[in-house]
Amino acid sequence: MLIKTRRRSDVLPSEITPESIYRDRRRFLQTSALAAAGSLLAPGWASAKPMEALEPLGKIAKSDYSTDEPRNSYEDITTYNNFYEFGSGKEDPSRYAPDRLDHRPWTVTISGEAENTGEMALDDFMQGLTLEERVYRLRCVEGWSMVIPWAGVSLADVIRRAAPTSRAKYVKFYTKYDPQTFPAQAARGMSFLASIDWPYTEGLRMDEAMNPLSFLATGLYGKEIPSQNGAPIRLVVPWKYGFKSIKSVVRIHFQETEPECTWNLLQPDEYGFYANVNPNVDHPRWSQAQERRIGEFFKRDTLMFNGYEEEVAHLYAGMDLAKHY
Repeated sequence: MLIKTRRRSDVLPSEITPESIYRDRRRFLQTSALAAAGSLLAPGWASAKPMEALEPLGKIAKSDYSTDEPRNSYEDITTYNNFYEFGSGKEDPSRYAPDRLDHRPWTVTISGEAENTGEMALDDFMQGLTLEERVYRLRCVEGWSMVIPWAGVSLADVIRRAAPTSRAKYVKFYTKYDPQTFPAQAARGMSFLASIDWPYTEGLRMDEAMNPLSFLATGLYGKEIPSQNGAPIRLVVPWKYGFKSIKSVVRIHFQETEPECTWNLLQPDEYGFYANVNPNVDHPRWSQAQERRIGEFFKRDTLMFNGYEEEVAHLYAGMDLAKHY
């Protein structure tokens, strides 16, 4: 694996997000020392709903797809998040989501090029699916990473039940649209959040969605998934940068053409449709060769496809991954 020499001695906080987000973040109004510490180390200065307050999920099967790397703590995972519907700061989701995002009632709609379409309550949607624990690496495009013990179901099982037609080449996912719940969806003026065409959307090619690693998570550490992590159901695609793993899903839509997705629409020169983790292809404003695991001080080398190359490299055979980034 080729590891590039970094062009800068370090990546500044202002370089790992669009400048409009960086300047808008509440945490950067703190002292520069606190901001630097927050970007390098485990958070710890934002609150989260205690794990004991969450509902257990019951019987969860173990999965052969799990990594044996040390897991990040519940505190790490639930207090250092990007969930722009609640604000652009890493602490905003844990600060605001638990009191605003209700997990029930919740419905999921299947639409588009499929035989079995319609809207159903989440509990009915989950009926008959095997709940598994998947311990996956998560790599953010910003250059940080975690290891997270999700619980949920295979996306392929959900797709097979929907019975997509031969015209279904892509799958598009939608986050819930509810400005009363998600304050950023009601944002006005010149802020970055106001420029987003809500609701948040993401998409996968059908063969990506059917890959055994693709996962719909409903839990964390054996209990219901916390609000700030995308409750009550979210996508997890571990070989792609984290923004592809859309949170709080309410619609799964099958279509023939490549879907337009939120970040790809906002900044197509920086956030491509595929967004595969690739240490050999830099973001236009920083290197992707290394990452900082939350809770660790020193950086580590980033792995091709986030360490899942054996399982997914065949999906991109013959593609120029620098062009189809």
